[in-house]
This record gives sequence, structure tokens and C-alpha cells, in this order.
Amino acid sequence: MSFEVGIVANFIAHHHLVGDFGPASQPHEHAYRVEVDVSGSNLGEDGTLFDITRLQDALSAVLGEIEGRDLNEIAALAQPNPSAEVVARYLFMRIAPSLADANLEQLRTRVWESPDAYASYTGDLT
Repeated sequence: MSFEVGIVANFIAHHHLVGDFGPASQPHEHAYRVEVDVSGSNLGEDGTLFDITRLQDALSAVLGEIEGRDLNEIAALAQPNPSAEVVARYLFMRIAPSLADANLEQLRTRVWESPDAYASYTGDLT
């Protein structure tokens, strides 16, 4: 059993997939929706799991670096492809260090590249 809190943000970027991906192999843009949530078993003395402002700040910092960019030009996203899965992992890896002292158990990042399709990356923080 655990508690979970999360946030939602949006950013716009473009990319293309390298390989046989049909139309996705051509440069195109997405209005991405990002969900980030953390979970843990214990609430603090104030009755909260985590100050979501810290989560918002961490996500905003990362999104500010990729907003409006060509994701293929960002080394950490380009290999093997800047897919939604790779973007989700990238966000996780960039946000997780800022949560090290928060007594949380897991972090999940979910990246929607359309209203109907998403990828996520989940990992332990302990």
C-alpha cells in the first residue's frame, strides 16, 4: 500500500524516428503532455507525502531545456531514437536526483505524444 501524488505539464518539441517508422520517420511536432508522480508508504507529520512544488520545479527545469527543440539534436535523447519511451526515461533520470532526500519509494514519468498514446518509465528511489 502506498500514497501517490503527481503533476501534469506540457511542452512542444519536434523529432523524427530513425528507421522504418513510416510517417514518423519524417520530422514532425508533438504537443506533449507529461505526468510525473511519486509514491511512498508514509506521510509526513503534516499529513502530506511530498511537497508537489518541488516536483513542479524539477520538471519545469527539465522541460525548459527541451521546449521547442528538435529532440534528435539532444544527445541523451537521440540514441537510439527520441521516442516517447526514451523521453520518459530521460525525464526520470533528470528528476530522480532532486528527490533523493524525500523519503519516497518510486517515481513514474509518463509522456503522452497524442491524446491516445503514451509511454512511461517507473523506477525505485530507495
